[in-house]
Amino acid sequence: MKKKIIIVLILVLMLFPEMVEAQCAMCRAALESEADNSQAEGINNGIVYLMAIPYILVAGLFFFIYRKLKTRSTAV
Repeated sequence: MKKKIIIVLILVLMLFPEMVEAQCAMCRAALESEADNSQAEGINNGIVYLMAIPYILVAGLFFFIYRKLKTRSTAV
């Protein structure tokens, strides 16, 4: 059940990338005035990567805690 929810959430985020690509107001104002979009895309990607890393680390931590608690409960 939980795996299905996670898979659906990942698929939704992949189908709607505009929901994931966010930027701060100052970056947006500075980059909208430029004609070259490559720099704006680079800033956008950098923001997304910086935002994603803590979530990945926390998710990994919770996965290992869950796995540790699950093995402990089955051993008892």
